[in-house]
Amino acid sequence: MDVAFSQKALHLASQVPAILRRSNPMIDRDKVRESLTGPITSIRTPFRKDGTVNFDGLRSTLDFNIAAGSKTMLLTAGDSHYIALSDEEIAEVSRVVVEHTAKRAMVVTADRFYHTRQAVAFAEYARQIGSDVHMVLPPDWATSCTVASLCEHYARVAEVMPVMIVTGVFSARGEAFGLETLKRVVEDVPNVVAIKDDVLGPFARKMTLLVRDRWAVFSGGQKQNHLDLHPYGCDGFMSTFLSFMPEVTNRYWSAIQAGDLQEASSVIRDFDHPFFDLLRRSTGGFDAVLHGVFELFGIYERWRPKPYYSLNNEEMEQLGGELEAIGVQSSG
Repeated sequence: MDVAFSQKALHLASQVPAILRRSNPMIDRDKVRESLTGPITSIRTPFRKDGTVNFDGLRSTLDFNIAAGSKTMLLTAGDSHYIALSDEEIAEVSRVVVEHTAKRAMVVTADRFYHTRQAVAFAEYARQIGSDVHMVLPPDWATSCTVASLCEHYARVAEVMPVMIVTGVFSARGEAFGLETLKRVVEDVPNVVAIKDDVLGPFARKMTLLVRDRWAVFSGGQKQNHLDLHPYGCDGFMSTFLSFMPEVTNRYWSAIQAGDLQEASSVIRDFDHPFFDLLRRSTGGFDAVLHGVFELFGIYERWRPKPYYSLNNEEMEQLGGELEAIGVQSSG
């Protein structure tokens, strides 16, 4: 984050109503856990055909997800397309999400592979615009970080904002490195409040047992990942269906709350498996299809910034038929 961007960020932050701004870097842990329990919305940044951010579409998806019952609006480096956005666009998307959510849900802002000085500066911006929690994704090119240096990174950011860790940073490092880092952070960094899992499997189960008493834990990906971690104390899960067909998500979560694991697994069988199989075999990858789904459901247009591929009209028509065949269609 260079000087020019810092000045731009301060200007953007000044546009946020004073009532939304955060003055205290701490937050009530019980509030965080409650907000991350159950289905969680991961915000996909919508775009116009020319590749610019579609802020009207962004506001529409926020309204839809809040009405659907999501208690958190979650920005991520992946789903929110930070890799394809400039620093200024990331700052503006973050500001609009905080401002339009307007305390109707908890907001989690995020960074993208920022070095420590830049991460602290962006966390300060997130605090000024009124973000509730800040997801931190450090760089680790060529396994350049150590347990100690990662702990220091999280601690520096946590001086400014309540921090959420994402386990994707440990994907290339192995179970032992990831668990040792998390153990150190739990012991030494008091203002880390939540963790999002991207690794899955044995690591995720051990991670949940390690941190669940101190941090809110939620799973990324699909419902089956949450079901895997549910017995270990996982609080919530990122939900794809919540953003366009919330009745599927609500059916699953109601089954979990009732302790009816057979019904929960039936939802996975009937909806998740055929839907995600469709995403995997489509041109442009799963995200191209998801943006197409949002257009078909009337939330925002299908476009993504080039060189990302966007579905053409013929593919959109085909997608509509394939979704109908597996029971994924709007009830409106």
